[in-house]
Amino acid sequence: MYSYALSGLTVASEVPLPGAHAPPPGSPAADVTIRSARVPALLPGATAHGPTWQNADQHFLIRIPGVARFLLSGGRDIAFEPEAGADPADIPIFILGTVFGILLHQRGQIVLHASAVAVDGKAILFCGTSGAGKSTLAAALVQRGLPLVTDDLCALSLGRDGAATVHPDGRQLRLWSHAIDELALERGGRMRRRLEKYYVEPGGIHDQPLPLGAIYALREARPPHPPGISAPNIVDAVLTLRRHAYRPRLINRMGQDASYFRAATTIANATGIFRLTRPLSFKAMPAVLAQLEQHWCDIGLCQRAA
Repeated sequence: MYSYALSGLTVASEVPLPGAHAPPPGSPAADVTIRSARVPALLPGATAHGPTWQNADQHFLIRIPGVARFLLSGGRDIAFEPEAGADPADIPIFILGTVFGILLHQRGQIVLHASAVAVDGKAILFCGTSGAGKSTLAAALVQRGLPLVTDDLCALSLGRDGAATVHPDGRQLRLWSHAIDELALERGGRMRRRLEKYYVEPGGIHDQPLPLGAIYALREARPPHPPGISAPNIVDAVLTLRRHAYRPRLINRMGQDASYFRAATTIANATGIFRLTRPLSFKAMPAVLAQLEQHWCDIGLCQRAA
C-alpha cells in the first residue's frame, strides 16, 4: 500500500497517486483506503441518482465512462473496478479529483473548487470554475515565496466556535503547458496522454491545518466588470461560496444544503468572501499580485510575499 496525505487525511492506496505526497512523520493510521475490487453496476436501495451516479445512505456509486466504476463507503473506503479497455493511468487522476471530492462530501466536510496558499499563518483561497486560473494564481504566489496549501480541491471544517479551518492537501500543482512557460516553472510529468497539463512541484508546502484568512472568487475583467477587489453583500457572498462548492449539484442530492448555507453565512460574516476581478493576461500578473498583497494588509494580513 502507498501512503499519502490528502485534504488533512491519511490515505492508504493500492495504486500510486501521481502528484500526491507522503504524510508527515507520526501521522495516524489511514483514514481512507483505496483498493481494487468488484464494483456493482447498480446500487441497491439508491435514494438519489443521476446519469452516472447513485447514492444510498452511506454508499455512493459513480461511473466514469471508459475509465472505471467507483464505490465510496462511509467516507472511509474507495473501491474501483476499471472498465474494459481503460487506461490504468487515468484511474488515479479521477480518484484525486471527482472521487475524493465526493468522499469528502460523504464525510460531511465543506469542499470548495479552490486553490490556496498560506499567508501570515492563515489560508487564502482562490475559487473558480475550471479554467478560471486558480492554480496559475497559486503558482505565481508560491513562486514569490508563499507555501502552497492545496490545489483545485479544498476541504474546510467549522469548529464549535464557528471558526473555519482549511485542511492541507499536499499534492503538486497541476498547470497547463502555457502557464508553466509563462511563469518559467519546471515541467514535471504529464497528467494524461494527449493533455498538455503537467505536474509542477511547488517550492514549499504547508502541511498543517490553518485558520481561514479570506476567500477570493475569481472573475475575468471585461465589461461591465472592471479589475479590482470587491466585497459582495452577505446574500451574494453566501451564494458565491455555494456556487463554488466542489460538484455543487451533488450537495442537494446528498442532503448537505443546510450545512453549506450555515458555513457560507459564518465565513462571510467572520472572515470575508471577496471578488477578485482581473485580466487573464500574464502581463497583468505582477499588478494582480501587488493588489492582493495590499488587500491582505487592508484586512489585517500584512505579511507580503518575498
